[in-house]
Amino acid sequence: MTDIIRLGISTCPNDTFTFHALMNQLVDWRGLEFDVELLDIQQLNDRLFVGDFDVAKASFHAALLLAETTVVLPCGSALGFGVGPLLLSAEQTATPGNSEQVTLCPGEHTTAALLFRLFYANTTQIQHVVFSEIMPLLKRQQADFGVCIHEGRFTWQNEGLGLVVDLGTRWEQETNCPLPLGGIVAQRTLPAETTAKVQAVIQDSLHFALADRNAPLPTMRKYAQEFDDEVLMKHVDLYVNDWTVDLGDSGRAALHQLSDRAIDIGLVENTARRLEVFRP
Repeated sequence: MTDIIRLGISTCPNDTFTFHALMNQLVDWRGLEFDVELLDIQQLNDRLFVGDFDVAKASFHAALLLAETTVVLPCGSALGFGVGPLLLSAEQTATPGNSEQVTLCPGEHTTAALLFRLFYANTTQIQHVVFSEIMPLLKRQQADFGVCIHEGRFTWQNEGLGLVVDLGTRWEQETNCPLPLGGIVAQRTLPAETTAKVQAVIQDSLHFALADRNAPLPTMRKYAQEFDDEVLMKHVDLYVNDWTVDLGDSGRAALHQLSDRAIDIGLVENTARRLEVFRP
């Protein structure tokens, strides 16, 4: 009997680039069947919390809270230097520090929201909205600050907004580690053999895309908020790297740092299981 893997990935270009070949069965599925859903990252996080997926992209913030029931796959993660979310302001020179101010974050369990909590704890009120609404709301001055992710990293300067800080740069300065944004997690209830097959298919799909970088563009365009191919490929250049191919020792060290800091701010108990990377 064929194993059906309920797979959830995000609509952002680095995921549609990585999973293009898997989604279109251009690589060997190794006897598995994939039922794929593409969703906003916070929707993926929410669905993982209720057990809707066998394997899915998750914010590492959510993965921390799911560490008892999931493992992180070595392939498919988004980590790196210079890849962090940006804290933007509606007013050019504003900074967080007033309890009446409002900061928009792209979802309660996104890593972007976790970074804001790490570095600006108790400075403003936090409201969560879909990531694509953050810059429009700031432009209309319906909030004071917003944590900007995805394609908005490359387009915010055209919107008349201010840059408070690159949260990823601050992480790098304090930890000397790449910033862990999100990764592929698998349920611990899956047999290890099945998880290893899923990992191998994802890795094949990524290698397919890296060998012909233009091949995934139709899939990327279909789901992207920004339709300019140059912007889409800038996104890939930034978020698809050696850590996407394999987390390696430095990627694992970054996950350990994130686990430690989550404990420090009370996000998880100090007795909680830390992020664990699957070893095939």
